[in-house]
Amino acid sequence: MRVLVTGGAGFIGSHVVEALRASGHEPLVYDVREDPGADVRNPASVARALAGVDAVCHQAAMVGLGNGVADAAEYVSRNDLGTAVLVAAMAEAGVRRLVLAGSMVVYGEGRYACPRHGVVRPGPRSVADLDAGRFEPLCPRCGAELSPGLVDENAPADPRNVYATTKLAQEHLAAAWARSTGGSAVSLRYHNVYGPRMPRDTPYAGVASFFRSALARGEAPRVFEDGRQRRDFVHVRDVAEANVAALEAETAPGVLTAYNTGSGEPRTVGELAHALAAACGGPEPVVTGEYRLGDVRHITADSSRLRSALGWKPQVGFAEGMREFAADASA
Repeated sequence: MRVLVTGGAGFIGSHVVEALRASGHEPLVYDVREDPGADVRNPASVARALAGVDAVCHQAAMVGLGNGVADAAEYVSRNDLGTAVLVAAMAEAGVRRLVLAGSMVVYGEGRYACPRHGVVRPGPRSVADLDAGRFEPLCPRCGAELSPGLVDENAPADPRNVYATTKLAQEHLAAAWARSTGGSAVSLRYHNVYGPRMPRDTPYAGVASFFRSALARGEAPRVFEDGRQRRDFVHVRDVAEANVAALEAETAPGVLTAYNTGSGEPRTVGELAHALAAACGGPEPVVTGEYRLGDVRHITADSSRLRSALGWKPQVGFAEGMREFAADASA
């Protein structure tokens, strides 16, 4: 297939390009990093890029938690307007296959069980609780402690910040395009992606990047909250292979299918910080008790649907991936 990869010069996109090429496809990079005119919000530019294309792998996005709502307009412009322009141009060009870089942030908090009330959905954590160091969500019905679990694709969406809201809107736009055109749309809901070429030292970088940057400066990684918040850290090459699997799969026309894309091995943020510190030979992490409004406590994936439906499984283990990431000098 001839595949247009928006954001193809970026962190994840560049690995997707490599994986597509290795699988015998012809990837075409569309990215403002390589061509200032390659802006996914530009209808004429996107229309030209789609000429002769069989499928689109849409990686271009503004990512990360950002700065509260101060940059909300920029997020909406880059993520949602950009996606709207893209799917409109795809409809006009007759391109009927789309793989979207989705995100686990659409779920908000992860899956929790109360010993008395079963599966519940706690609301956003209060400033008063966070200031007091009470980081764990409680049962909204009885106030009991909750047990976190894996969230699957059937969980209701509950975006808790601007970025998460734009990622959910991208899925709705892709679903509308699929219904209108009979196209095939897949959203890969990435969990915490890390690996070579991950950007560093920006407000939008992931926690792994922040920790590595601190260690490169000889400083201790600063771990927010108590370090026990759970995430699923998945290697970028595994994510790239998931994109190839989604592009090659026979998927239902006229609908959007979502797949969690994670390692299946929940880890705490504290574990991540200690693993990187050990791999870098740097100082031990410092747990600060600080927090960011809009962060969720626990969010970890059940990626069994992706494994069973598309035959994908992660290949890079946590310890191996952390050693490689610590040694990476390409960012």
